Amino acid sequence: MALEASRILHRLGCDVRIFNPALLPVRTEVPAGPAIPATYPSAKLRSLSAWSDGHIWVSPAGHGEKQTPIIKNQVDWLRQKIEHMQPTQGRTLSVLNINNGPRNLDSIDFLSKRGRSMGMFPTRMSCSIGKALNAFDFGDRIANAKEIVRLLPSSDRDSLVDCMEEFVKFTIVMRPHIDMFGDQFSDRKERHGIKDEEDVEKYKGNVEHLRNDSIHGTKDVVDII
Repeated sequence: MALEASRILHRLGCDVRIFNPALLPVRTEVPAGPAIPATYPSAKLRSLSAWSDGHIWVSPAGHGEKQTPIIKNQVDWLRQKIEHMQPTQGRTLSVLNINNGPRNLDSIDFLSKRGRSMGMFPTRMSCSIGKALNAFDFGDRIANAKEIVRLLPSSDRDSLVDCMEEFVKFTIVMRPHIDMFGDQFSDRKERHGIKDEEDVEKYKGNVEHLRNDSIHGTKDVVDII
């Protein structure tokens, strides 16, 4: 389904990158020390997020769970801040769900909320495909990994195209404002080491560091505090 979505996005003029989580280690607390090498899967995932204008999350539904361990692990890595900022802030998000059983809208709602909590903007539309074995043209292609498996013409594929079209339109609208929505007051406080009222007093004479210049006519953050 990820490949089918990427083909549609490519036809819509998007530059698409697909992240394969097969080698992504389980997220743990990263100890203080040297930065993670750029060749590591976790660093690759976060750099792709920082590079992107929007995300497409594709995940099956777990057995009675709203998210699988694989998608949870990726989300946990993306939640880690880079230079006091999450690499997902200000990005658009579209969630796709695929199952061999019935459709699972609970998983889409849950992942959309997770993305929203990470500073992302989920699209209005989403796509969930049930009975996947009947939705795709597998034929004899399962035995040959090089063969391309396509989503059969159906209302499911129409829904996927509609979803990708809205994602592209929404991203075009939001793209000029990524810096504005990605710049949050709490992140600026953390970036400048402000933790208590004494630190605030130190910055009263120089609040420009904590001002969000992308919001015209904003008040000084010290006044807001």
